[in-house]
Amino acid sequence: MPGVLVAAIIAMASRFVSEHYGAPSMLLALLFGISLNFLATDPTCEPGVAFSARTLLRLGVALLGLRVSFNMVGQLGWPIVSLVVLMVPLTIGFGFLASRFFGFQYRFAFLSAGAVAICGASAALAIAAILPKDERSDDRLVFTVVGVTILSTVAMIVYPIVSAGLGFDDVTAGIYLGATIHDVAQVVGAGFSISDEAGETATLVKLLRVAMLAPVVVVASLILRGGSRGGTSGPRPPLIPGFVLAFVLLATLGSLMTLPAPVLAVAVEGSGWLLLTAIAAVGLKTRPAEILRVGRPAAALLVAESLFLAVVVGLALTRLPITAP
Repeated sequence: MPGVLVAAIIAMASRFVSEHYGAPSMLLALLFGISLNFLATDPTCEPGVAFSARTLLRLGVALLGLRVSFNMVGQLGWPIVSLVVLMVPLTIGFGFLASRFFGFQYRFAFLSAGAVAICGASAALAIAAILPKDERSDDRLVFTVVGVTILSTVAMIVYPIVSAGLGFDDVTAGIYLGATIHDVAQVVGAGFSISDEAGETATLVKLLRVAMLAPVVVVASLILRGGSRGGTSGPRPPLIPGFVLAFVLLATLGSLMTLPAPVLAVAVEGSGWLLLTAIAAVGLKTRPAEILRVGRPAAALLVAESLFLAVVVGLALTRLPITAP
């Protein structure tokens, strides 16, 4: 309990500062956690910090399933749905190819490209939960979360200007923002800074990207499970991680029936708090000197993946037929 309380207090402080001063709460939780990292090695707090970074994280990802539903496909139309879905494997594939030029192995390539392609910090947390662990795992995760959060904040300011420069109307601009900005909060901020129509469209497209989290993690789990056969003494990864199965079941439930608004509100808010507490715990487990060792090549890879996504989506939207959702 002491470790969980420390992480929860950091999450509450981050949300308070975010709501009053506008800074991204995920980034604040990381930074506050890092500043108190000595608590992670305290025998009283260590078990709770580890529990928050692992179990609370998976619960938060599972509850994200209630944010998505199958009727999003009909609202957006197949051309846009196909573009959004296709960009996920394309961006991840680009990340694997580009990572060779920057000197990284598959772990950071998948972690960074998955975060860029799907939903920023939430995707990074979910992907990190299934990747094989080594002594640099937490450092890569923290660097990715910090990187995509900063890039999302920059994109929230720059991408509406880019969409105007490309001559996009409000609907097309909303699609562009939802398909390219990493974190949900920044997508909402960028979309509604243009208009209500752009904001609603951007949010819908972003939630479709969030829905891609489950199939990506399932496929990756199958690949990692197959690759662990032979030569390893540790337990193999599960066929389908439990939190991913819960994500799919909750998304199906929300699609097949209309859940009471208070239930949805509690689930969505609960997911946000769980993820914020988890990222605070990750920050508590982080040593700043280790993050700096990831270096400039990692930042360059994140930027390259983000630019790839933004450029390809922008070019595609100049050619696709767009209808208002």
